[in-house]
Amino acid sequence: MSQREDVARLAGVSARTVSNVVSGTVNVAPGTRERVLAAIEELDYRPSEIGRMLRSGRTGMAALVVPDLDNPYFAELSRKLIVAARRHGYTLMVEQTDGERDRERELLARAETKALFDGVIVSPLNLTDEDLSRSSRTERPVVLLGEESHPGFDHVQIDNLAAAREAVEHLLATGRERVVAVGALRTERSSSSSLRLSGFEAAMGAAAPASAGVAYVDDFTRRSGADAAREILRGRKLPDALFCFNDLLALGAMRALHDAGVSVPEQVAVVGFDDIEDGRYSWPSLTTIAPDKEAIAEAAMGALACRIAGNEGDPRHTIAPHRLVIRESTG
Repeated sequence: MSQREDVARLAGVSARTVSNVVSGTVNVAPGTRERVLAAIEELDYRPSEIGRMLRSGRTGMAALVVPDLDNPYFAELSRKLIVAARRHGYTLMVEQTDGERDRERELLARAETKALFDGVIVSPLNLTDEDLSRSSRTERPVVLLGEESHPGFDHVQIDNLAAAREAVEHLLATGRERVVAVGALRTERSSSSSLRLSGFEAAMGAAAPASAGVAYVDDFTRRSGADAAREILRGRKLPDALFCFNDLLALGAMRALHDAGVSVPEQVAVVGFDDIEDGRYSWPSLTTIAPDKEAIAEAAMGALACRIAGNEGDPRHTIAPHRLVIRESTG
């Protein structure tokens, strides 16, 4: 006699009723359910997880694919997504791609194999429309994060252009005129970078300031921010503000300014983007654009859970909120 049948005999029900209580997929009368649960507790019954997975066709696991966990923004967002997944009854496995297209394609292809994961949340940097079109035909749900979108997928992002414009308008409102954007990329395709540059240009053009500039970088790291600031300092005229396309660039830039004896914000104001924890404790503390990471996580995991449950409606496009957080770096 199996352990499930032992539970059934002790509770005075059929083995099928025990299965229905364990799976939770069929309504069972409250009194019957309580007897079954008491029998399970008394006999320490542990149903086979593998068997449950085979019967339901689900693993209870989802995947999160991000470019770089060394970047605090993605580390903080991953934590929010893990919590959101837990609320929806899922375990979230996290993998990074280093922004490499082949790795992004490989991890996304796992959704096509119908194995291991019930669905995938991915923040791509270099996937093409062709890559996404191929994956949109998979039977496993995929939700996209960031600026890369495709008609076949649910998609969650913030309004990068509006957020960048808000950051620059804040600098101009404090009386700054010579603003330099730090974060345009020399080589890699990045729509978030291009949108933040567009927001910068829109704000500067609307204000018609004395001058504006753009500092190009190779990546969004502290080192690149410091290198960009040193290059700016070699120019003929010191700007009075920097709008950095993420907080790591801003922190690196502020370090280089400090090393050169340039005070922040008295001589140069600095704004970042992402609201990572480091910026709250830097000296001076960093003014930044704060995407609502919790809203991003809940929207993405909620959309994925709906697709896994069989919702076949049109893909949803969600714009999560953001806000400007004013701290010491802009005075």
